[in-house]
Parts: sequence; structure tokens; C-alpha cells
Amino acid sequence: MDFFTFIKPKNELESTVDNSKQNNRPFVPDAMWIKCPACNTMLLATDMEENLNVCTKCGHHFKMNARERITLLTDKNSFKEFDKELESKNILDFPNYDKKLADAKLKTGEMESVVTGRALMEGIDVVLCVMNPEFIMGSMGTVTGEKITRAFEYATENNLPVVVCTVSGGARMQEGIMSLMQMAKTSGAVKRHSDAGLLYITVLTDPTTGGVTASFAMEGDIILSEPNALIAFAGPRVIEQTIRQKLPKDFQTAEFVLEKGFIDAVVKREDLKKTIVKLLSLHNYSSKEGE
Repeated sequence: MDFFTFIKPKNELESTVDNSKQNNRPFVPDAMWIKCPACNTMLLATDMEENLNVCTKCGHHFKMNARERITLLTDKNSFKEFDKELESKNILDFPNYDKKLADAKLKTGEMESVVTGRALMEGIDVVLCVMNPEFIMGSMGTVTGEKITRAFEYATENNLPVVVCTVSGGARMQEGIMSLMQMAKTSGAVKRHSDAGLLYITVLTDPTTGGVTASFAMEGDIILSEPNALIAFAGPRVIEQTIRQKLPKDFQTAEFVLEKGFIDAVVKREDLKKTIVKLLSLHNYSSKEGE
């Protein structure tokens, strides 16, 4: 063998590809970047986290899971969860529903599409219900309705205000009429809470639709929404097909619904906690620290 033509074996750190023929762009892990669906801007994940999952360029509000929203709204370490052990079952033996439930539990670490509990908001004692968009799109099943009903009943018994953050694709079809019955059950609990003279604030987030909109989501004494959230019973495509007319571009957005008088205010995420606290204070709910 000619010593001068001997080629040293490449080690695992040396590339076998001729990089001179490739685009020499640096490798950046996908997890570092998030693309905004509203303005198509590529956003650093760290910037998004610091900005409460709101686009730093156009202000688009990304979805938040239940635990993130609880952290946003409540005083540190004040949240005490209710009924954590309750979980949905395939009561109708609906095809593939067991797998869908198992996948949702694995993905979210939650047992159901809503997290309920008692917490402090700037020292004010409240009952909080937060729906989770990552658990079968926040759909309302029998356990969702049961947990929300129990939370309202607890609030009524203890003279506490209720704050509910909604996000939902509607009633869960895999549970049939049992899911639809939750609309009436939750509404009954809301009415008893109201009859006791207690305050109920709803926060609508993107999207709030179907049976949730047609029940407890729109029954609050004060109804807030995050910017540009979809708020609807039936979606725009269904309505267009039914009435055979083209709908306005911003139809069913929070701003459109506000203009028509169905909600009270559109509030940016960064202002949400202080807005709720101000409303609670105006209704004579005070900080426990001041008692």
C-alpha cells in the first residue's frame, strides 16, 4: 500500500458528506421555535413562555393547558384541587373511546377535561374551574359536568365566588345523551349559586363552542374573553350551509360577540388576573390577608 494515499478511517464525529455542496445553515432544534398561526412569525419558545404564550409580534393568544392557566391566575401554591380521582369511562362501549381516553390521560397527565379547586387570587378566596384544550379538545363528558357541578355546589355551601375558564369543542359525542344532560345539570348548579347571591365570572378562551357555550359558559354574571377567541354554538361552516349565506370575516370572534352585547369585555391575558381581582373587589370580596 502506498503510504501517502492511505485514507485514515473517519471517526463518528467526522461527516461523510461534502458540506461544501450543501447549504451551510446552522442546525436549530424544532423545539426552540414556534410558528405563529396568525402572522407566520417564527418565535423563540423561551420568548413565548416569558410572554404568557402570546405572540410577541401580533398578539395572537396561543392555547394554554389547565395547569398553565391555574399558575397564571392564582397566588403561588394556593390552589387546592377537587375531585382529582374522578375519570371518564366508556359507558356506551363507543368504538375506540377507551383508547382516546387513555391517550388523552397520557398526553395531559390529567384524568378529565376540567380541573377544579379552591384558590387565592391576590388573597381573595375563589372556586376555580379550568378546562383543558389538550384533553379531547376540552369536550364535556359526564365527569366534566359532574366536577363543575360539584365545584359550584361547594362554592354555594361556602359562600364563595366562582371563576370558570372555558375552552371546548362541545359535548362529547362518545357519551351520547349522558353528555348532553350535563348542560342542564351544570346550569342548575349555576342557578342555585346565583340564588345565593354569589358572583360567577366566566373567562372564554379559544375556542368555546357547542354545549359548553349553550350552558355554563354564557351564564356568568360577568363574561370576559381573551382576544380573538372563537365563541359559538354551531361553527361558521354549519351556519353558512344552513342559511346559504356568506358570513362576515370576523363572525363569532370575541370582538364580534362583544359588539353584539353577548359578552362584557375582551381582556388580554396579561391583564386577566388583575381584571378578575378588580371585579371581585367591586363585589365586596376581600383578601383573606386583610381580615
